[in-house]
Amino acid sequence: MIPESALARAPSAELRPDQKDTDTLPPYDILDAIVRARMETEEDPQVLVERGLDPKWVETVYRWIDANEYKRRQAPPGIRITPRAFGRDRRYPITNRWRWRV
Repeated sequence: MIPESALARAPSAELRPDQKDTDTLPPYDILDAIVRARMETEEDPQVLVERGLDPKWVETVYRWIDANEYKRRQAPPGIRITPRAFGRDRRYPITNRWRWRV
């Protein structure tokens, strides 16, 4: 059995006492929308801003994703769980400081 307290507790990286993911990340519903738009549908960030998402979070999350492209290149091939795969379907330059601008 899983204790109820474990299910009710907010997700956390548990790196230090009382740390919460929301200390450095937007709420999960907002984060999920931004990541889905960037990774699955390649929406322009301005479209997300026009939908009412905070421009600061849109720019930050897009920057985080682009800055960590090299990590995806180093990962072994994995299964595809969305219409686009991280490997073959996602190819962006990792040199010359290329970034998707908001």
